[in-house]
Amino acid sequence: MRVLVVDDEDHLRRVMRLTLEASGYQVEEAADGESALRLFGDGGHFDATLLDQRMPGLDGLETLRRMKLERPDAVVIMVTAYATIDLAVDAMKLGATDFVRKPMTPDTLRNAVAAALAKRERQTAWDPAGGQATPAESEPEIWTTNGFFVRRLPRDAAGDGTAAEYRFVVRRGKEEAGSDVVVTVGQEVLARVARESRRTLSPGGAFWARQAERALVNHLWTEAELPEDGRLVVNRATGTMVSDAMSWLKD
Repeated sequence: MRVLVVDDEDHLRRVMRLTLEASGYQVEEAADGESALRLFGDGGHFDATLLDQRMPGLDGLETLRRMKLERPDAVVIMVTAYATIDLAVDAMKLGATDFVRKPMTPDTLRNAVAAALAKRERQTAWDPAGGQATPAESEPEIWTTNGFFVRRLPRDAAGDGTAAEYRFVVRRGKEEAGSDVVVTVGQEVLARVARESRRTLSPGGAFWARQAERALVNHLWTEAELPEDGRLVVNRATGTMVSDAMSWLKD
């Protein structure tokens, strides 16, 4: 597997290169967006790209946009210490596969690359007769964040109606065994959103599933580890959550 590492910090590039080479990857480096695009070419030479968000000259988002124009299926992992929801949305719209947070451990880096490559493999089914790639229609929704590979189980448990529970499988990299994680949206959160939106959203519905996903992703991003005992509780309703609910109901 060949990986392109793009970062304007010499020391960080060297650390990433040594870490990935120790895991068997072939690595090339670029110190800025322009040189990254020259190395990237049509994208066929690399299996994945680690791309810094903040660089002099071409920033990470513009570099990402140009890479995806050359190769829409390119695996590009954004590396940043400044991630925000808006940045994540912009990067995902441009086709970023994942975000990795600076500073990162060697394990997080290795897992991020392995998870992103595994995601690409699992989301593509190969026709053995024609060798053509087609979307895997039966594949459940999966995503990667900060080196974790996450899948929400298709059936949600709504309990007794006073709380919403959603179950996920979370694993690092391409490990076959994953860990079960249960995200619970508490009664007070459900009640506040219902009160302020003036309508009750089903505890087992799609809106709360999205809120559970967001809570889990935020935890994996900030903590870079699984929730303790495999359980995560959402016990505070934010203003953003209330506005999301009102927009959801309007749509």
